[in-house]
Amino acid sequence: MNVTHPRPRTPRTAALAAALAAVLLAGTACSSKAESGGGGDAADGVKAGPGVSEKHIKLGALTDLTGPYATLGKSIVQAQQMWADETNAAGGICGRQVEIVVKDHGYDVQKAVTAYADISPDVVALPQVIGSPVVAALLDDIERDGMLTFPQAWAASLLGKDAVQVLGTTYDIDMIAAVDFLTRTKKIAKGDTIGHVYFEGDYGANALEGSEWAAEQAGMKVVGQKIKATDTDLTAQVSALSNAGAKAVLISAGPAQTASLAGVAAARGLRVPIVSSAPGYSPQLMKTPAAPALEAMVHVVSAAPAVSSDLPGVKKMVASYTKKYPGEPVDSGVLSGYNAAQLIGADLKKACEGGSLTREAVVKAHRSQKNADTGLGTPQNFTFVTEPASRSTYVLKPAAKAVGGLVGVEDAHEAPGVDAYLAARG
Repeated sequence: MNVTHPRPRTPRTAALAAALAAVLLAGTACSSKAESGGGGDAADGVKAGPGVSEKHIKLGALTDLTGPYATLGKSIVQAQQMWADETNAAGGICGRQVEIVVKDHGYDVQKAVTAYADISPDVVALPQVIGSPVVAALLDDIERDGMLTFPQAWAASLLGKDAVQVLGTTYDIDMIAAVDFLTRTKKIAKGDTIGHVYFEGDYGANALEGSEWAAEQAGMKVVGQKIKATDTDLTAQVSALSNAGAKAVLISAGPAQTASLAGVAAARGLRVPIVSSAPGYSPQLMKTPAAPALEAMVHVVSAAPAVSSDLPGVKKMVASYTKKYPGEPVDSGVLSGYNAAQLIGADLKKACEGGSLTREAVVKAHRSQKNADTGLGTPQNFTFVTEPASRSTYVLKPAAKAVGGLVGVEDAHEAPGVDAYLAARG
C-alpha cells in the first residue's frame, strides 16, 4: 500500500466521495502504516509490501551529491551500488533483484523532505540518509511509515526510534574517546583548555556534549567555536582558540573545515593536536596545501577502521571497489556505505526466512540481531533501541600514501567512562 499525505478536499458530490472511499477500502484493507499493505503474498508465499514485488526489492538513498558532503555521498552511493550488483549476480535476495533508487538533496533539508515524499511509497528501506538535520526532519515520517533507515549521521538524538538505526557509535562517544586519547597519550593534562570547533545543529551539539562531559571528568575545560556548514575559512576560530590558550582542538565538522583548521593553525603557530570525527576527514584533503599540517597534527576517531586496514573483509571490499571504480578514491564513505548495505541485506534475508518482506518484518528482523558482524569492523548490537549499536572506536591518522588516506593508530576499544556517561544520560 502506498501512503500519501491527505490533501484538501475539492468540491465533489457526496456519491463520488463515498464511491472512491469504498474502492480504496476494498482495495487496501490495511492500516495507516505503510508497511502493512502493498501486494499481499507473492507466488513464493512471501508477504510483500511497499518496494517489494515478485521480482524486485527497491531500496532508497537520500544522499548529498552536490553539497558539503558530496564526496562522501558519491562514495557511499557507489559502494552500495557495488553491493547491489554483487548481490544480484549471486541471485539476489529472496529470489528478487535489488534496486537502489538514489535522490540527491545537496544537504538541503527541504529538498530531502521532498525527495522522501517522492520515493517513500515505493521502497522498503533506506540504507542511506546523509545528514543529521535531514534525518531529524524526516524522523516522524520514517516512524509513521515504519521504514528501516540507516542514517549516515550519528547524533544521539536519532536514537530511540524503532525504525531508525544509528550504526556504530554516536558523536558524543567519539568525542569522549578523543579526549581519552589525548589524555592517555599525554598530549593534554589536567587544567588544560581544549578547543572544540563544531557545526551548528545536532551533529555539533551532540559532539559538544561528549567533549564537555569528558573534559569535566579529566579536570579540563572546553572552549567551543560553533560554525555553519558554509564556513570554510576558520581563521577567526583559530585566533579565538589561540587566545584562549587551547592545548588541543577537537573538530566536529566537514573535511573542508578540518583542512582549514589544520592549515590556519599551523600557519598561525597554533601547533597543537587536532582530533576530528570521522565525517570531518576525506583522503582528498591530502592533495591540498593543508596536507603537511594534517599529517603532522590530526588524528581521527572513528567507529570504523581505516580502509587501509588488514582486516580480510576490508581488503576484499577495497579490491572489489578499485576494480569496479578505477581511479576513484577509496575513503571512509566506501566502507560506511558497503557496511550499511551488507547489514540491510542481512535484514532482508532474515525477514524473507520468516516469510515476510513487509517493512514491519524487516524492522523486526533487524532489531533481533545482537551480534551483527560484516567483517568490516566491530560487531554491533541492534536490540537496544535507545543505545548506540557499538561503543568502540578506532584512532586513525592521515597518511598521504595509504589507501583511503588514513592508517590505524589504535585498534577498536571502548574508552573509559563511556558506560558511566551513557548511564548518566539515561
